[in-house]
Amino acid sequence: MAIVKLSASERRRLSAFFTCLVLAALAWVFTTLSNTYNFTVKEVLSYKNAPQKRAFHSLQPDTINTTLQGTGWQMLFSRMNKQNKTISVDLSTLENKDYVVLSSQLKQINDKKEFDEQVVTFSPDTLYFDFSNRAVKRVPVQLVSDIKYQRQFAQSNDISIKPSYVTLSGPGNLIDDIKAWNTDSLRLDSVNETVKARLDLQQAKEGNIGIYPKSVQVVLPVDEFTEKTISVPVKLINNRDYHKVKIFPQKVKVTFTTSLSRYAQMDEDFFEASADLSLWRDRGYTTLPVKLTRLPSYCKIVKIEPQSIDFIVRK
Repeated sequence: MAIVKLSASERRRLSAFFTCLVLAALAWVFTTLSNTYNFTVKEVLSYKNAPQKRAFHSLQPDTINTTLQGTGWQMLFSRMNKQNKTISVDLSTLENKDYVVLSSQLKQINDKKEFDEQVVTFSPDTLYFDFSNRAVKRVPVQLVSDIKYQRQFAQSNDISIKPSYVTLSGPGNLIDDIKAWNTDSLRLDSVNETVKARLDLQQAKEGNIGIYPKSVQVVLPVDEFTEKTISVPVKLINNRDYHKVKIFPQKVKVTFTTSLSRYAQMDEDFFEASADLSLWRDRGYTTLPVKLTRLPSYCKIVKIEPQSIDFIVRK
């Protein structure tokens, strides 16, 4: 195969040719992208000024096709951006109509657009809504959580949620079935101190249900736990025939876990142990098992010694 050999001057001319060709291509691309074009993108509908006395439900999807007028650069960047932009739609006309014409709000929408990118048309241009009687209801907030504690640490008191109730507004047939409203999930690992967090409430699946407020403050008390043992007197129950009954022993030792902050105050007054005499009368038990019928919250029983007691019945 023949090899073409170029002189130094010919190589300079060839290099200059390709340089000019690349610069011309770049200039063409820049000029082309600087021109104005109409292009279509999907945008998400966001509603404002919703009617206060009418519950509504949109009869079309929450995204629409929007024809924009902008430069080729804007068209290129919009194709590269995978996130849909948002269009704010004013629903104040729904007080006496069941539809909204987007083109009538074109000026307000374009005033909020960035740079020179302007909306030309919408598809669909008219949004239709279904209406029903609006209801208002207060429901308790329910914490959704997945919490793992460090060794010897645990929840030490009731969880505080403020506000503990939220107000829902929307169609009566939907609101009536709602008994509580969940927060977003609180997921924590290796917790060893009290948790304070602000959580958003879960969004409604139906677009015509309003929630107020949108977030709550959650306080989860956490403390280190340790074991403690105390003696608790046993109370005899179901002695309906008024027998004279003597029990042995009269007290049992209860070992339990409690938070360090409450360790000193924990005594037998916080507990109640009982033995059921009807087990002897009705089932012939020779010893009575001991059950704890009252104990402090967030305490866990480790063991009871003895687990059953002896008794003597004198008629």
